[in-house]
Amino acid sequence: MREIDRAIFESINHWPESVAPVFVFFSEAIKKTGVRIFLALFIVALLSANKQTRKTILLALIAWPLANGLTDVLKNGFKMARPVVDNPAGVIERVGHLTSYGTASAHAANMAAIACVFTYCLGWWGGPWIVIALITGIARINVGVHYPSQVLLGWTCGVFCGLLVVKTWEAYVKLRNRQTEEPNEDDAVKTT
Repeated sequence: MREIDRAIFESINHWPESVAPVFVFFSEAIKKTGVRIFLALFIVALLSANKQTRKTILLALIAWPLANGLTDVLKNGFKMARPVVDNPAGVIERVGHLTSYGTASAHAANMAAIACVFTYCLGWWGGPWIVIALITGIARINVGVHYPSQVLLGWTCGVFCGLLVVKTWEAYVKLRNRQTEEPNEDDAVKTT
């Protein structure tokens, strides 16, 4: 299995340099001021659009740090080297040299968590986020910092955290609604 992982990594990592700028962008976009401003405006727009988009963005803002934290736990608990550490001579590095553990891609997890929440809450409006999550995960392989298995684990962590957040929210709403519908025992005694 490890050999398949390495073979897929080498294939994606050695794609033509003409596509590298796209993958570098998706790998490092959050560090760019313009992207941060766009995301801030996007969040404000969704918060003010309607109740459904407000709920969606708030759940996404809970899900991605949770996914990021889960990948950190996995990186500390199950230490798997990044490709550049395993085989420095055979890896094309397109971003800064990372020597921390790469067990689960946090980038892939974060985008998958957001994609999961958006798709669950807004249906097909989650489609662009799915594409972004897929490209971001592939980008982390192309730039040389994660194996495909680490990206798959990241996507899995993200979907898990996204579902955990939306299902927890649904359970909370259901419980809250049930409590407001059921008469209080004290109220029942007063009416008799």
